[in-house]
Amino acid sequence: MATLRLEQLDAYLSRELRSLYVIHGDEPLLALEAADAIRARARASGFSERAVLAAERGFDWGELGASGASRSLFGDKKLIELRLPSGKPGPDGAEAIEAFCGRLPPDALTLVTLPRLDKAGQVSSWFKALER
Repeated sequence: MATLRLEQLDAYLSRELRSLYVIHGDEPLLALEAADAIRARARASGFSERAVLAAERGFDWGELGASGASRSLFGDKKLIELRLPSGKPGPDGAEAIEAFCGRLPPDALTLVTLPRLDKAGQVSSWFKALER
């Protein structure tokens, strides 16, 4: 996965739209602007359906796989947003993220947002799966 600065994002999005984007950092406004730019480009590219999953305490990680597996009756492309406010999915979440990234759904764009990760988070297997 390419690492981009916010000022590079618009030019990058105008060339291609990937199936997975990860936004992490300690500047909430910059993260919000980046997510907004990706959402706008996805909308312009026909991603009309949106599922937002907030992985907080008690989150059912089965929802992540289910959101990727469910298809719209109208065949619309789907934007799946996974928000990890703590930046730590736990063992079940790590496993679910790795499995999800191993079989990204067709006709879906996944946007993962999380806070700045420490070194341990950046070298974890679930984060490495997001980077592929």
